[in-house]
Amino acid sequence: MSTKIRLARHGRKGRPFYHVVIADSRAPRDGRYIEKIGTYNPNTNPATIDLKFDRALYWLMTGAQPTDTASRILSYKGVLLKKHLLEGVKKGAFDEAAAEAKFEAWMKEKEAKIQAKIQKLAQAGDAAAKAALEAEAKVRAAKEEIIAKKKAELAAAEAAKKAEEEAAAAPAEEAAAEESNQPAVVQQTQEPQASSYVVNTSTKKFHLPNCRDVDKISPENYWAYEGTKDDLINQGYSPCGHCHP
Repeated sequence: MSTKIRLARHGRKGRPFYHVVIADSRAPRDGRYIEKIGTYNPNTNPATIDLKFDRALYWLMTGAQPTDTASRILSYKGVLLKKHLLEGVKKGAFDEAAAEAKFEAWMKEKEAKIQAKIQKLAQAGDAAAKAALEAEAKVRAAKEEIIAKKKAELAAAEAAKKAEEEAAAAPAEEAAAEESNQPAVVQQTQEPQASSYVVNTSTKKFHLPNCRDVDKISPENYWAYEGTKDDLINQGYSPCGHCHP
């Protein structure tokens, strides 16, 4: 019976996982097999290979033929090299001790290469994570700078308005003191004064500048409005429940 060393596919779509099996060459790819000698997971980096070395070597020595992929797996794990060295011992090219020494030296070199690759991948991952954190910090700093600038503009506008109101109120207070002997003061209704509000164009809410929800407004939805509360309501905006209970 002609036997092959090949892979039997398992796992879900897009995430294949393979068994390394000994099967009759006439059997279908994922059909019945004689013996399972290992597993191969290509979803990790580097790929994860778990192989029964002695059983793989046994089947090679008895004439089993590996497929191309199975041959690369056996070469990666040193099975093909071990077979080659054993054949050299049979031919008298060198003794068994020399063959074992050559194999051990190869295994140490192979393990060093694997560890170097794992370390390199870990360093690359750390560098990528660091770069992502730095980019996120820059975006956050830019957003905070925009919000701080908006707050400064609102504070400056409010201070200027307060100074104007105080300057306008001073003559009125002097006139009221001069007319204090009059029996009555006729009160006149005044038009609603314009005030500073912060409008969230996304939620359709308007807030006082010192409202705690102002800091949560994203820059693209931030609108510093100068006008009356009634004008905002007429435009379809509603007052915030925190600063306008």
